[in-house]
Amino acid sequence: MKFINTLPLFFCCACFILAGCEGQESALVDARLEENPVPEQQVQATQGNADFTKYVAMGNSITAGLMDAALYNDGQKFNFANLLAEELKMAVENDGENFDPFDQPDINAENGFNISVPNPDPESNTVLGRFELDPDIPGPVPTPGEPIAPFTGDKEALNNFGVPGIVVGQLLTPATGGPQSPQNPAFTPFYQRFATDPGTSTILGDAINTQPTFFTLWIGSNDVLGYALSGASNEALLTGVSNFENQFNTVVNNLLAGTSASGVVINIPPILALPFFQAVSYNAITLDPVSANQLNEAFSGFNTALEAIVTSFGHDPEDADRRKVHYAAGNNPILVIDEELEDLGPKFDQLQMAGAINAQQRAALVPYEQARPLDPGELVLLQAGALLGTEADGDDSERDTPVGVVVPLGFDLSDGTLNGDPFYLTKAEQTRITERSVSFNTAIATAVASNSDRLALYDTNDPQGIFHDLFGLDGSAPGITIEGVTLQPDFSPNGVFSTDGVHPNPRGNAIIANEIIGVIEKNFGSEIPRVDVLNLGSVVLAR
Repeated sequence: MKFINTLPLFFCCACFILAGCEGQESALVDARLEENPVPEQQVQATQGNADFTKYVAMGNSITAGLMDAALYNDGQKFNFANLLAEELKMAVENDGENFDPFDQPDINAENGFNISVPNPDPESNTVLGRFELDPDIPGPVPTPGEPIAPFTGDKEALNNFGVPGIVVGQLLTPATGGPQSPQNPAFTPFYQRFATDPGTSTILGDAINTQPTFFTLWIGSNDVLGYALSGASNEALLTGVSNFENQFNTVVNNLLAGTSASGVVINIPPILALPFFQAVSYNAITLDPVSANQLNEAFSGFNTALEAIVTSFGHDPEDADRRKVHYAAGNNPILVIDEELEDLGPKFDQLQMAGAINAQQRAALVPYEQARPLDPGELVLLQAGALLGTEADGDDSERDTPVGVVVPLGFDLSDGTLNGDPFYLTKAEQTRITERSVSFNTAIATAVASNSDRLALYDTNDPQGIFHDLFGLDGSAPGITIEGVTLQPDFSPNGVFSTDGVHPNPRGNAIIANEIIGVIEKNFGSEIPRVDVLNLGSVVLAR
């Protein structure tokens, strides 16, 4: 029997149905456009009480324009800050003033350097670039890429200080620009490449030195997102609340003291609603009746062993029931390694010593000593999709060992090591991530309220906001409709996210830019044109 033949292939987003997407043709606009496609709009643009003549953007990967897991030319061209700058320029020029060109540290790479895969590729030793969507999987595939190269333009004329991957503290430390060494975890080549003085200057200092008149600040997401992306497996990636508060306040205070600028601060969005955490369902294992019955027969010995340790050794019956494997026709929970479970190896050994099982049966139980099916409500991370249904023994012809079905996700069949944590988030881990996000957002809101004469908050978690509707956070169907076209919170052709499942695509960036414009208009009395969302591309298909 070959259960893999009955399983869907999830590299990244198994929920896509590429055929029949409403508006698919218009969604597949070529992202490599020669001009920024901002249409003429009949709007009486004005700056109001703000001064947009020199706009500066500070933040992390979304501000920088990282898209499809890489920083590349089109991602920079269509980041929200660059789109926003085009609209602010109209208001400035309509007021008879000169707009300082919005200069970015151009990456000069068609495909960029992929940060989500081993790079260089260990098999070919070649650099891999951005993802494209392969409809045959369906899922992303990397393109040929380019190494991260130094910025050769005028570093002192820049307006975009977005640096992929950074946390709040990295805005403040010179170590972000160097040196590159294992002893300097703050280092990132994405800042070093355009730092005015690598190892001495800071991102915030470089931004302040440009003396902006208006800014956007979107920082803090990575202080909790990195932890979430690791499957809550790396505590070092979760910033403490007091550290966050101190660092964020330092950023805001220095920014306001060092410039006369006003600006918009953006908080941490509902990150667990991102397609990275939603694309693969906890019950992604689809079986036909015959395969389900065969699997149940195969797992009967494991389930019997669980009952035996309850009867013989007083093992917790609830824990045993949680670990039991029962398959049915249709969708079934993924079988995973859970390192937080008690290791049942010693109790299975006792069963063998008591003569309840033989040596061969004991050996067969090894992969399941800390295994269980996922529970409803647990979130599967995107990288799990590439493994589900693949043969754990690497041989499709001799054995039948589909990952997540027969062999638990996170169990290495070659050496017996366990590493299930990076593939899913338990409910307790989700709660911790959400609570930490709320704490950080409280600190952000407090800082903005304390400086309300110069700062405005864009609350991405507003129950009345567009992201609440996009993600369906009120329990309604996810998606938003713009000019009759329904856009989805995924990276399908009608989606607003890029193929990495975290960063927006051009349409998503346009939505963000328009939301920020609404905040500006409300708080500064401005009138600003909107970006035409549907005139921008969405996902790029592999060719």
